[in-house]
Amino acid sequence: MEIKCRPMCRTVSDAVHVLDAIVGYDAQDAAATGAASKYIPHGGYTQFLKKNGLKGKRIGVPNGFFQGYDQTQLNTYKQHLATMRKLGAVVIEKLDVAANLTALFVEIYSKEGIAMQAEFKLSINAYLADLVYSPVHSLADIIAFNNKHPVEERLKDFGQPDLIAAQSTNGIGPVERGAIRRLKELNANGLEKLMMERQLDAVVAPNSDISSLLAINGHPGIVVPAGYDEKGFPFGICFGGLQGYEPRLIEMAYSFEQATKVRRPPMFKP
Repeated sequence: MEIKCRPMCRTVSDAVHVLDAIVGYDAQDAAATGAASKYIPHGGYTQFLKKNGLKGKRIGVPNGFFQGYDQTQLNTYKQHLATMRKLGAVVIEKLDVAANLTALFVEIYSKEGIAMQAEFKLSINAYLADLVYSPVHSLADIIAFNNKHPVEERLKDFGQPDLIAAQSTNGIGPVERGAIRRLKELNANGLEKLMMERQLDAVVAPNSDISSLLAINGHPGIVVPAGYDEKGFPFGICFGGLQGYEPRLIEMAYSFEQATKVRRPPMFKP
């Protein structure tokens, strides 16, 4: 299981320049970056910023993700799917990732929690132990630091139950290995199977609603502005794919962004 970084940028182009800056092999994280670096294209990712990037792409719309949104947003999403078709994409709707999407996400969240707590403790301890100048050198130190500075760390507002739960773990044991194995099974029999069988270049879903499904096997996704609700709050649309699909996702996201020009500078009222 992998946790994906989520840089927030103004535009797809900005995000791609960030991606070019952060990808690569790191000897201190060889297991993860060694496997991932094989997907980095020669010449970097900016070459995929193409206005015609949606032409010929096969895009799937999984069932269940657009439920619960108001009619204004649903109409906007429908318009965007129509725009993708006008730009040359083949948009395939009413696809099932799982027989019961709610049950799938309940299981994903459960298994993710088990794996993430153990992995977080191991990773944060390894990172902090290597720092020369730091007031904390372990997860236990962080918890103690927070307890000593409850006002500054806003313990009354947020507490630290996730940190305490992670601290109570003891490495990757049978339970954690079972959870990780099950997450891989859910991915292989769900999103990967759907995309391979239907030969999809991407799936689309509102906002970041599909992020957990993408994250369980380190799949990439990019969220592009889609519109604004009646109160002026922005909402987005996510293009998600399989490992190594970053180039085609960039092409689609950039093409969509350039065709729709949804984003507007934020307005701050005093």
